[in-house]
Amino acid sequence: MESGGEEVSVKKKRGRKPKAKNEEGPQVKTPKEGKRSQQHQHQHQQQHHANASSEDKYNRWKSVVPVLYDWLSNHNLIWPSLSCRWGPQLEQSPHKNRQRLYLSEQTDGSVPNTLVIATCDVVKPRVAAAEHISQFNEEARSPFVKKYKTIIHPGEVNRIREMPQHNNIVATHTDSPNVLIWDVEAQPNRHAVLGATNSRPDLILTGHQDNAEFALAMSPTGPYVLSGGKDKSVVFWSIEDHITSAADSKSGGSIIKQNAKSGEGNDKTADGPSVGPRGIYCGHDETVEDVAFCPFNAQEFCSVGDDSCLILWDARSGSDPAVKVEKAHDADLHCVDWNFHDVNFILTGSADNSVRMFDRRKLTSNGVGSPVHKFEGHSSAVLCVQWSPDKSSIFGSSAEDGLLNIWDYEKVGKMTERSGTTPTSPAGLFFQHAGHRDKVVDFHWNSYDPWTMVSVSDDCDSNGGGGTLQIWRVSDLIYRPEEEVLSELEKFKSHVLTCAASK
Repeated sequence: MESGGEEVSVKKKRGRKPKAKNEEGPQVKTPKEGKRSQQHQHQHQQQHHANASSEDKYNRWKSVVPVLYDWLSNHNLIWPSLSCRWGPQLEQSPHKNRQRLYLSEQTDGSVPNTLVIATCDVVKPRVAAAEHISQFNEEARSPFVKKYKTIIHPGEVNRIREMPQHNNIVATHTDSPNVLIWDVEAQPNRHAVLGATNSRPDLILTGHQDNAEFALAMSPTGPYVLSGGKDKSVVFWSIEDHITSAADSKSGGSIIKQNAKSGEGNDKTADGPSVGPRGIYCGHDETVEDVAFCPFNAQEFCSVGDDSCLILWDARSGSDPAVKVEKAHDADLHCVDWNFHDVNFILTGSADNSVRMFDRRKLTSNGVGSPVHKFEGHSSAVLCVQWSPDKSSIFGSSAEDGLLNIWDYEKVGKMTERSGTTPTSPAGLFFQHAGHRDKVVDFHWNSYDPWTMVSVSDDCDSNGGGGTLQIWRVSDLIYRPEEEVLSELEKFKSHVLTCAASK
């Protein structure tokens, strides 16, 4: 099947070992003369044209950075990162706020895989000068991002999720059946060198019967964790099943019982404290690729998988699906997110290159998934979708085409009505971040600064290797009400004419 072929290719990309940035790739053997040589030359020419086209596209994007962005910071990564997340805000000052940032380093085995805790100085709106944000060096580290602590992770970090109720707790997925819980403040800082022992997780969540690599969520309403894996199941835990007293938690200590010294080097992660699940939910026929909690009720959650299904669950009514949406997409589903402001709306992204929005009040029609709208603005598999924390109609999607699209479903149809002509861009698309040269594997809206994003690309398929982390904020002239923007620009026009006249 066609979708099956896409599934295999995606998994190979996720599982392959990367090369470091600036590291030379393997030497290509010269093919024999004749037909094979011609084929090789043709493939080389195609790749050359593709690279040239990509470079032109990137250069065009960079030339308009001062117009599109209020702030942008580019951070070169030696190793690719498969996940990036904002953490708590740490400090506030007149021109910038310091915030925690989580990311991973996926290595080739020459050094250990790591979970990185960094600090990021987020420049406040309308502070950065246009000439500064456009003149970044693609091969340099950003001065705004500083590594604070390194945890040597047992296996590559496929997903990171932070706990809203406790600033220091994160969960990670790796190539194993377990979910690992880390208290990032209690963990010691480690030096990632070959042969170093793994950091010891503060807690291990057990219950999967096969590897659980990508599907991971933490509830906004309580210390609950959700996971999905290759065993086709969704597993639910409460960290409250293994925590200290509320008094200890409030005093700033870890919420996790310290059965042993946190973070001690130990290659056998199973030796750490563990907790079993509160529930295991079976309804998928293939690997579960992503999960999401209902923002207002931890007993309700959803999942998507390689069986093209979207399933809604309610833990109060047992372990069977509450609603199963068959054929939610035309291929494997990679990602799902539940609207923070309107619990009726759920987003899904797929290997069929589309994002679909479902209304849980009417999920199916004649037994087939019936989305409210299909958003088709990517040219390859969608890897991540996420609602904006600020406005209920806005969301982002990233894909293997290297683009991160920002959509507003309230704008669907309005451009056509206003202009009376066929729109040139996909319905609902109002901003496109094209600053990455390769697949954008993860991104995260900043809840403290809602139009500020962090995004990360895995650049191993492009010439440089490694990865790229970008922190950026869309110019408010793009998303504010049109009347406000025109009024402000009119004032700016008057100011410019006044300045010109005074010279």
